[in-house]
Amino acid sequence: MTEILPEKNEQYGTKEYWDQRYSQEPDDSSFDWFKSYADIADIFREIIPDKNARILMLGCGNSRLSEDMYDDGYHEIVNVDYSGILIEKMRQKHEVIRPEMQWHEMDVREMALETESFDVAIDKGTMDAMLTAKADVWDPPEEVIQNCTREVDEVLRLLRPGGVFIYLTFGQPHFRRRYLTREGTTLEIRQLGEAFHYYLYILRK
Repeated sequence: MTEILPEKNEQYGTKEYWDQRYSQEPDDSSFDWFKSYADIADIFREIIPDKNARILMLGCGNSRLSEDMYDDGYHEIVNVDYSGILIEKMRQKHEVIRPEMQWHEMDVREMALETESFDVAIDKGTMDAMLTAKADVWDPPEEVIQNCTREVDEVLRLLRPGGVFIYLTFGQPHFRRRYLTREGTTLEIRQLGEAFHYYLYILRK
């Protein structure tokens, strides 16, 4: 299937683009930013040793990450995305074969979920989509800074003490660290890949 690309990169950060894209894609289509679960499964199993951990998937899209993790034994996965079209498609796709997974139409910057109710939160490309606004990467516009800060603030509100936020991105530390540095937390950064580098940010509450 040909990927439906936006006319401008900054459209990746708009709900309208994703609604249009998901409404036009076949129900069985999928798209994964960066690496597949198979590429990072060993690291995820190390960071999340408890298969009963309650996991929040931020901006889930139609990535296979949730289903691959579910099939690996992580059944307590709550998926959120601000495209209602996408959420309904994914709910219908998985409700029989992966019945314990939940799907909710929500904006990661403000989620109607209970405080301190998750052990793990995962972002695989969602913050990156918000960062596609047309601007100098060294000096992002205030709106971008606020959006990314609000996402991380919400994640920290929802994580239980001892919880972990896992963020996979191509964004280098000098561009991403500012959004992930919080008093009372610890941040670990791992570089993945060889010719082309990805970064795994592990923020522990």
